[in-house]
Amino acid sequence: MAVTYEEIISDLKKRIFKPVYFLAGEEPYYIDLITDYIEEHVLEEAEKSFNQVVFYGEETTITTIIETSRRFPMMSTHQVVIVKEAQSLRKIEDILIYIEKPLLSTILVINYKYKVLDKRTKLFKLLDSQGLYYESARLRDYQVPAWIERYLMAKGIKTETGACEMLTEFLGTDLHKIVNELTKLIITLPATKPLITASLIERNIGISKDYNNFELQKAIGEKNILKANMIVHHFANNPKDNPITLSIASLFSYFTKILTYHYLTDKSKNNVAAVLKVNPYFVRDYELAASKYNVTRTIQIISLLRTYDMKSKGFGDVSSEPGDLLKELVFKILHA
Repeated sequence: MAVTYEEIISDLKKRIFKPVYFLAGEEPYYIDLITDYIEEHVLEEAEKSFNQVVFYGEETTITTIIETSRRFPMMSTHQVVIVKEAQSLRKIEDILIYIEKPLLSTILVINYKYKVLDKRTKLFKLLDSQGLYYESARLRDYQVPAWIERYLMAKGIKTETGACEMLTEFLGTDLHKIVNELTKLIITLPATKPLITASLIERNIGISKDYNNFELQKAIGEKNILKANMIVHHFANNPKDNPITLSIASLFSYFTKILTYHYLTDKSKNNVAAVLKVNPYFVRDYELAASKYNVTRTIQIISLLRTYDMKSKGFGDVSSEPGDLLKELVFKILHA
């Protein structure tokens, strides 16, 4: 059974330790949080000089890690051995010889970012019995707004409707980046009004509340031709800040949800929100868009988006500027 970040930290706080922590996965945020917690809290400061060692994958070997892990602690109940950037180690499977019989007084932490272990291997199966294997999956786009909302709520901070979606649109799915930007925002909040608004985001992060992919898809969904054209022209004039690939991906996700909405038999607000994985507040937007784009037209637009995604990557069109391609695409969506 997969273990969660919260369960791991809870055990660590209770000083329930595993001899080996193998922290893997595409999302480095939780891998680093667990590693940092062990590095900072397991040993007292006076114990760390003799009993805590940090290696980096590119600068060490499996042999060195095993030899160090087999040492006994000095004037302490435990020693901590941390291997950061372990994905750079050669022949990670060779650690198996230590995992088979780990020293219980050693806490070995293997920080293995952006990769996972093959669950059919002996190493994975041994970790399941002799230590702990944690896999951190990268969040999907639709999961990030809810994650941001939960993160802020845990700190007693509320968000204006649409603010979490706006942050996701601009910051993507990198949780380290998101947390860094949220930390900056939190500092600017008055103690008497802990609320993150679109205006606050615009002032402190730089994203325009009027010109972003979230507003573009909303304008297209409403068939607001004037606003859609204003946004597209802004994107064309600022291509570095508004790459066409992100705009197409955003619209592709949007129209895929509209198509899903068309085929739902239960179009109640809560069911639509659950199936489309959106905040219930935005269900009305999808209802409106579905009334503007029937099933046939929605399928045509999804096909159109695929074509222009290929063109934006140089297939079938090597001369057009990205801004011109986007203008042409949005025109066809709105007028064809």
